[in-house]
Amino acid sequence: MASLESNRVQHVFLLVLGAASLAISFAILRPFLMPLIGAIALAILFYPLHHRIQRSLRRPSLAAAISVLLVFLLIALPAFGIGSAVLREARQLYELAADKSAAGGGWAQSAANLLHRSIVWLGVESPETEEQIRTALIERLQAFGGTALAIGRDILTNLVSMVLSSIVSLFSLFYLFRDGIRIKNRLARVIPIATADVHRLFTDIGESVLANVYGIGVVALVQGSLTALIFFLLGLKSPALWGTAAGFFSMLPILGTAIVWVPAALVLAIAGSWGKAAILVGLGIGVIGLADNFVRPYVISGRINLHPLLVFFALLGGVEAFGFLGLFIGPATLSVAVAVYELLRAESTPAPASDRTSP
Repeated sequence: MASLESNRVQHVFLLVLGAASLAISFAILRPFLMPLIGAIALAILFYPLHHRIQRSLRRPSLAAAISVLLVFLLIALPAFGIGSAVLREARQLYELAADKSAAGGGWAQSAANLLHRSIVWLGVESPETEEQIRTALIERLQAFGGTALAIGRDILTNLVSMVLSSIVSLFSLFYLFRDGIRIKNRLARVIPIATADVHRLFTDIGESVLANVYGIGVVALVQGSLTALIFFLLGLKSPALWGTAAGFFSMLPILGTAIVWVPAALVLAIAGSWGKAAILVGLGIGVIGLADNFVRPYVISGRINLHPLLVFFALLGGVEAFGFLGLFIGPATLSVAVAVYELLRAESTPAPASDRTSP
């Protein structure tokens, strides 16, 4: 009896110790969860490439290092090329807008003149109201310098954080490539369900990640093509470049392609092309922006066998909770939930009589 009581106390102590260890471990790993999830997504996506390299070299560490280097180059080189081209074009647009505003008395006066044309177009004829708005606008623009400096500091801080997160992701990716199979098999032994069911869960997660990658690619292609076509029809410069940039920025949540077409609409408005600016804003919101809401759920639902409406809410909720990585976390979590539900339903369903009785 004493031995039974001792075992019970030991069991409770181990449970409490295990729960405390898990809580502390989560607190330690929490700052690195997003880079780690990103590394897992990259490992799933590029594992076929790594498998070929490993099969050729037969040296796991060297193959993992080469695979990580290739993944970095495949992501960094296009991003650097597109970013450089966008910055070059943006500088030219800024110089054009600066020259035009200088002819009108500077940025503040040009904005005031733009406001004046807007007030006249709207039919507001009160000089007092116009002068008050003009004065307030000039004061706001003059105070914008301090705000721009604060924004610049935030951008620099976010850039440093992004670099550190990228280093953590690449470091994790190396070990996922090298030891991924062993980690997967060990998890299959630790999780207290049948090994086949564990592998099914892993398969569902992998399919969800791949479906999201395909969805991101298709959305980038669609939104980039639409942006290039609209820019071409409106007579804007470098439509192919800006379409490529829009496809790249479509991967960012919330802002997305608006990073490209909103500044272009402002340049058109400053240049006096109000009709083209209005058309670009309308098409940017109603066509380019909404394409994501229809294309991505359709592509993802076709690969992971989920209703597009469920995928739609999983994407929105995932982005709201986790940012960009929510595009992967949301549908993957939904896929696991559906798989777990099906496993529970299969266990609760009684076996046929022929299976329960002996011959």
